[in-house]
Amino acid sequence: MRLEDEIKQATFQSEGQKAHLNIVFTAGWLQQRQAAVFRPLGLTLPQFNVLRILRGQHPKPATVALLIDRMLDKTSNASRIVDKLEEKRLVTRTVCPANRRAVDIRITEAGLRLLQQIDAEGLVDPLRNGFEALTDAELKTLNTLLDKIRA
Repeated sequence: MRLEDEIKQATFQSEGQKAHLNIVFTAGWLQQRQAAVFRPLGLTLPQFNVLRILRGQHPKPATVALLIDRMLDKTSNASRIVDKLEEKRLVTRTVCPANRRAVDIRITEAGLRLLQQIDAEGLVDPLRNGFEALTDAELKTLNTLLDKIRA
């Protein structure tokens, strides 16, 4: 559906303003769809993101600083997210033997199994989130343009 119809706005100050609003609106739309997928699993988007990062680190530990550096949403409270994941027994937190002020965070077997389930069910498959409407060439162009905006 066109942005104009979604937000009930017929005109924009410029194509730049429309593009900006379109990106913001679409990001929110994608986040809502992903949140709906994770809700039955008892996960939030930031929690899934932390688990994804920890799986990439596995079996090496991560620190809160590393998680913050790699998280998609830089405004998330990584320490609180780790607390919640630890309560769910999806991660463990131990004092680093080399630096007693640092904490090692690792994904548990339960966390790995949950991510395997998410992968197996295709719950984060981009082709289920609207991207199936785009060709590979269009997706490449989209990625190039988004990278260019952030450059």
